[in-house]
Amino acid sequence: MKTFKESLKKILSPSGIETLKQWRKALAIGWIRVLSKSTLLRRCHYMFFSTAFDHEAKAVVVGHLHHEENQSGCEPVNYFLRRAIHRIEKGLIMQPRRDVFALDYIGDTVEAYAASLDGKVDRDEVSWAHDVLAAYFSIVGNHPTIRAARERFVHLNRPAGSLHTLRVPDTERVPFLADASLTSVDYTSMRQLAMKRRSVRWYQNRPVPRDVIDKAMEVALQSPSACNRQPYRFLIFDDAPSVAKAARLPLGVAGFDHNFPAIIAVVGRLRAYPHVRDRHVIYIDGALAAMSFMFALETQGVSSCSINWPDIPERERTAAALLDLAPDERIVMFISLGYAASNGLVPYSQKLSLEEARRYGTLGTAPQ
Repeated sequence: MKTFKESLKKILSPSGIETLKQWRKALAIGWIRVLSKSTLLRRCHYMFFSTAFDHEAKAVVVGHLHHEENQSGCEPVNYFLRRAIHRIEKGLIMQPRRDVFALDYIGDTVEAYAASLDGKVDRDEVSWAHDVLAAYFSIVGNHPTIRAARERFVHLNRPAGSLHTLRVPDTERVPFLADASLTSVDYTSMRQLAMKRRSVRWYQNRPVPRDVIDKAMEVALQSPSACNRQPYRFLIFDDAPSVAKAARLPLGVAGFDHNFPAIIAVVGRLRAYPHVRDRHVIYIDGALAAMSFMFALETQGVSSCSINWPDIPERERTAAALLDLAPDERIVMFISLGYAASNGLVPYSQKLSLEEARRYGTLGTAPQ
């Protein structure tokens, strides 16, 4: 293909090449219009003529397989258990609360909890599951399915031992009253933080202490996620050789990637979901955590820059090999971080107006 293009450049005049480009663009737009109107042609196009979704499809399928296997407690996070326990939590806080609920999954939840007791699952997660299940069985009404699950639960041991030191050892992990008091961070302070935080690309030749990064991670981990699954990992690189290799992976960093003191790959894990419909939640939840992380860095005097990750098959393969990603793991974004250089400029980056970004409205009556 490259040789063919070079040959055309030798044969055609600049105006002829420009004409060909316009024809090619017109044909491409015409074909896109056709695809936008035909389900059959779209399926044929991506089946026979494009591999754009191949990597995502494989990641989704492998993720589903991991999700089923991980119910046995074979990994530090049991995503089925996390979702099921959070669903029970939501049932416990309902007003009015139903007398009987969770019938369709309580048996599987108790079995996943039992498997996690002796497995590799984080002890905090197992203790949370125990406390919520105990609260559930103490208030839920009578039903054969619930009786069987309760009988199984009461004969299981309480979480014991410690794969990790329990972070909240003396706290019962059950729903609690919302705190309606104002925080010490008022709106003005929050707005100032948001206005101050900008994408910084030029940094001092100075390392960021790991305890500073970890403090920001503690804030990031408080971010909301769908059914509390937190389907992400932050892969952090702060040694010069690793930073240099990782910084070459994303696009859009040429010319300033050489001065990153540290770089982070935010990676989503599709093993958190059993359904194809949830394949994009990793990007939502990963981005929520990333924004909290960057705000927390800013409060400690550390600047950052979120870096887009393009879905390009060749780069996906290169990144997967370099970062040692599992087949179900997909990159959400990269983040560079460091102490801002005193002589580094920051783009003004005009933001949307309030009127452009939001709309108050009333939903119309649904058609009969």
